[in-house]
Amino acid sequence: MTAIRTHLHDLLAQAAAATPAAPALSYRGTTVDYEEVWRMSRTAAAQLLTVGLQRGDRVAIYLEKRIETVVSIFAVSAAGGVFVPVNPVLKPTQVWHILSDSGAEVLVTSAERLPQLAAILPATRITQVIVVGDGAASDRTASGDMAADGAASLLLHRWEHGQLAAGEPASSSAIDVDPAAILYTSGSTGSPKGVVVSHRNLIVGAESVSSYLGNTSDDVILSVLPLSFDAGLSQVTTAFSVGAHCVLMNYLLPREVPRLCEQYGVTGLTCVPPLWLQLADLDWPEETAQRLRYWANTGGRMPRATLDRLRGVFTTAEPYLMYGLTEAFRSTYLDPAEVDRRPDSIGRAIPNAEVLVLRPDGTPCAPGEEGELVHRGALVTLGYWNDPVRTAERYRLVRHPQWRAPETAVWSGDTVVADADGFLYFVGRKDHMIKTSGYRVSPDEIEEAAYSTGLVRDAVALGVDDPALGQRIVLVATPTATGLDVVALTAALKKLLPLYMVPSRIELREELLRSPNGKYDRTLLAEEVVA
Repeated sequence: MTAIRTHLHDLLAQAAAATPAAPALSYRGTTVDYEEVWRMSRTAAAQLLTVGLQRGDRVAIYLEKRIETVVSIFAVSAAGGVFVPVNPVLKPTQVWHILSDSGAEVLVTSAERLPQLAAILPATRITQVIVVGDGAASDRTASGDMAADGAASLLLHRWEHGQLAAGEPASSSAIDVDPAAILYTSGSTGSPKGVVVSHRNLIVGAESVSSYLGNTSDDVILSVLPLSFDAGLSQVTTAFSVGAHCVLMNYLLPREVPRLCEQYGVTGLTCVPPLWLQLADLDWPEETAQRLRYWANTGGRMPRATLDRLRGVFTTAEPYLMYGLTEAFRSTYLDPAEVDRRPDSIGRAIPNAEVLVLRPDGTPCAPGEEGELVHRGALVTLGYWNDPVRTAERYRLVRHPQWRAPETAVWSGDTVVADADGFLYFVGRKDHMIKTSGYRVSPDEIEEAAYSTGLVRDAVALGVDDPALGQRIVLVATPTATGLDVVALTAALKKLLPLYMVPSRIELREELLRSPNGKYDRTLLAEEVVA
């Protein structure tokens, strides 16, 4: 009988059954095969059930990217819970928001990280903590009922004890449309919101992405992005869906990326634009660069100058320019065969998704007419955790014949335009568009002009309230070389942009603020500029 994939952990279980001895995960020189990762995941699932996990309970995972982090994710699925990955770079106050908002009662963390949370855990619902790690730190903090500092109600359990117990979880009663994860994503205002992702979303997403990337069990995928980021999690799920080898890294320095690519023979690499800007300037060993089969961009527009540089480095690799929403996991990609003809396009819908360009009344836009990107299909997530108001704003119905049951789609808030062939072009986010002198200006257009001068490495264009203009344009940038002055950059931009799009002020900095996912933090940058 052919097994169907109804739970996230089925990706791992089927890979372990098909190729048990194939390498699944590598981290810091250690490689484990699929059979071992699946054994560890089942045992960890049994431990979660032993500490009282019930179907639908949330389990927060606050670990650096390591083998136990991935095992925990699949263990929660096997135990019938909902995993909540917490970006390891977050500070305790930010972790508190995610723990409190998700209502997680179980936390998986390390012996080194647990003391950092002592002050905030009493103000959450966490009662059970599974502590990963060995040595003195684990012995001190994870001894049965011993409480962490300031958290007298916590019960601590050692990860290693659970692994030695060699338990087996019962089959999960969840089905594919049930919640599998809550991914917290920052918005333009307020605290991060939790996007509820189903098992179906994760399985279909892995299958869709692996199909257009052409992934096979021969691939070696370097996981650079955080697992709390949908695109980062996708590197693991995509690898497991085809039995590929996934190499885990905690990104610190750009030069570590080519080193790991060389060490493991990496064939696939996905990054966000700020990271690609750094990697494009490195000296890549020719053999390592030639081994790369594809590279992919997500999380923002790829500057044309960076695209050209990367294609000069990875001369035999296929470039995939992608667009995605956490609310719909992944939406579009540009076929590498179209990059020369349409380098500014975000492509067309990925397999098993439909992407529409709609007017505010829900009717379709004509080619060349700007509208809102709306995603429908199996990748549409379940909504925002415990937030019916924001869910109703973003998850709305699309029009169908009257006989058909209503269907919810994701209305992205992004303005796009489609050409006559259906290829999409990103215009801007509704909440990022700059309105100046009666014009609507896309920050991307200004940033692209700045990059094309060759004078800046990073660039973010912002709109600042102005009583006369509506908004005035401020460009925050880092120079490519020392000695750049604002006058020279302004003069270069005047040759490329109409006057109303030329920034009224340019601020040069050594580095730009970034979000935990590696994207430019436009909200904090705007606050700094206004201040």
